[in-house]
Amino acid sequence: MGEIEGDNKEKVTPGEILGKASELKPGKGAYVAADAAGVNLVYASLTGYRTISPPPSDSTDKRSVVEVTGHKPHGAVPEPGCTVLARVKKVMAKMASADIMCVGSKSFRENFTGVIRQQDVRATEIDKVDMHASFRAGDIVRAVVLSLGDARAYHLSTAKNELGVVSAESTAGETMIPISWTEMQCPVTGQIEPRKVAKVGN
Repeated sequence: MGEIEGDNKEKVTPGEILGKASELKPGKGAYVAADAAGVNLVYASLTGYRTISPPPSDSTDKRSVVEVTGHKPHGAVPEPGCTVLARVKKVMAKMASADIMCVGSKSFRENFTGVIRQQDVRATEIDKVDMHASFRAGDIVRAVVLSLGDARAYHLSTAKNELGVVSAESTAGETMIPISWTEMQCPVTGQIEPRKVAKVGN
């Protein structure tokens, strides 16, 4: 009671909007993605409490930092058929590897690795899929778990309209805006980069 920090905390789950990226900078447990109108919003990637802190005194970025704190990982494990958020680690010719961050609104106590194979990127023209035109390292991807593969790596699929890249940074370090199913654009430089984009909104 009476603690400002206590009053400032609000419970959030992955995918919940924390605020606008023009006003808030994402910290731990948060990421930026554009909504259907092209507005950059900050979303939670963990279950916990929304905490806002002032920017560091030496920072040129004057936005407050929003983080998800008090995170208690679940003992949950990814299961076939469930939707997960994953951060792409490495993209190769035939597949991409990713760290699974959460399933639904639950994040994990341990690290799980996911693999998106070339045949699981999209539902059409599977043989023409270019992995490097679909994902880049650092992208946040919404995917469905197909099965437990080998070496504790889960096979993931993005072969539905609502699955694919939900957040990506351009080479200029800006959060890109989706402009089609296959392209995202840097709002600063105007540069267009290829991606397997997740459908945003309804």
